[in-house]
Amino acid sequence: MNLSLYSAATGMEAQQLNLNTIANNLANVNTPGFKRSKIEFQDLLYQKPRASGSDSGGGNIVPTGIEVGNGARVASTSKVFTQGQLTNTGEKLDIALQGDGFFEIQRADGTLAYTRDGSFKTNAQGQVVTIDGLPVLSGFQPIPAGASSVAVAEDGTVTVQSANGNQTFRLTVTRFSNPAGLRSLGGNLYEETAASGTPESGNPAELGFGRTIQGYIEASNVNIVEEMVNLIVAQRAYEVNSKSIQTSDEMLQNVAQMKR
Repeated sequence: MNLSLYSAATGMEAQQLNLNTIANNLANVNTPGFKRSKIEFQDLLYQKPRASGSDSGGGNIVPTGIEVGNGARVASTSKVFTQGQLTNTGEKLDIALQGDGFFEIQRADGTLAYTRDGSFKTNAQGQVVTIDGLPVLSGFQPIPAGASSVAVAEDGTVTVQSANGNQTFRLTVTRFSNPAGLRSLGGNLYEETAASGTPESGNPAELGFGRTIQGYIEASNVNIVEEMVNLIVAQRAYEVNSKSIQTSDEMLQNVAQMKR
C-alpha cells in the first residue's frame, strides 16, 4: 500500500476545511461582534516498523527507529476572542463592550444565549431586543415610549429621561472562563457548553469585566490582510498535497510498466 497517496489525501481534506474556515472569516468581516476562527491541525497515528529504544541484541539499544506518518487531520476550529475595533454609530441603543464579557439574550425557546453584538432596538412594548427580536436581558428594563434621553455610562448605569421622570438601572455582563469553548449558534449568538464553563455575571468596568460604550458597535476582529495570507498558504499547501498524489501515481505507473 502506498501510504503517500492516503497521507496526501488527508492533507488535501484538512486544507479544504482550512479554506472553509478562512472563507467564513472573510464572509463575516462586516458582521458586528463576530470573532474569527482559527483552525488547528494534528498529525495522525504513525506506523512503527522499528521502535526507538528497542533491543537490537546483545543489550544494544536502537537510538532511532522507523516511523511512517499517515497524514494530518483538523483537531479544532476555535474562536479567537480578541477585541474588535469600535465603530461610532451615534445610535443610543448601540452599545459596544470594550473588554471581557457578553450580553445575555433569551432565545425563542426560553434558553439563554450570549452575544457581543450590541446593536439593540426596542419593540412595541419598549423592551430592548436584538435585531431578530430576541429579548436582551443583562439588566435591561423597558424604555418608556417617548423617552427624551437614554444615557449609558461605562459602568453600565442607564439613565432614561421621559415625561414620567428619570429612570435609572444598571446593566450586567456575563463572562466565561473559556469563551473559546462556547458553541456558535449563528445570528451572532453563542451557547454555554461544558467546555466553556459556567457563566459569571458582574457589573461593567468592575472586577475585570468590560466597559459599556454607548453609540458604538464592536466590529469583527477579522484582519483581511492576515486572512488573505492564510488563504494563499492554504492554497499552496493544497497544491503541494495534490502534487504528492500525482507523483505517487507516476511512481506506481513506472512500477507497473516494469513488467512489460
